[in-house]
Amino acid sequence: MSVEELARATRIPVVSIERIEADHFDDLPGEVFVRGFLKAYARAVSLSVDEVLARYTASRRVAWVTPLPISAPARRSQSKRFGVAIAFVLLLILFTLALSIVLRPRGHDMPPELSLGQVSSNSRA
Repeated sequence: MSVEELARATRIPVVSIERIEADHFDDLPGEVFVRGFLKAYARAVSLSVDEVLARYTASRRVAWVTPLPISAPARRSQSKRFGVAIAFVLLLILFTLALSIVLRPRGHDMPPELSLGQVSSNSRA
């Protein structure tokens, strides 16, 4: 079976099939795609899917796994909480300012001629 026929049968791009056959798995897209390509490839050439995936997994094993630091997430959550607290305080200040503008008594900033108290005293005279 040629590479082109295999590509049509499996819907895997020709370049990806060539990389699989050359064991250049790092040049392929993500791990999920590689496993899917290997399953389709194994079925097309009548190989055991489990055996092909087992060989691939064995060839890709990482000798050392570096653990993530435990203290890093705590710092992120503390800084996130601090940011939320600052945002809350700013919103509270803005809300108080807007409320004071809306509820401010009217008439004190008006000229005396337009003031309600002035009109009533002029009408009495």
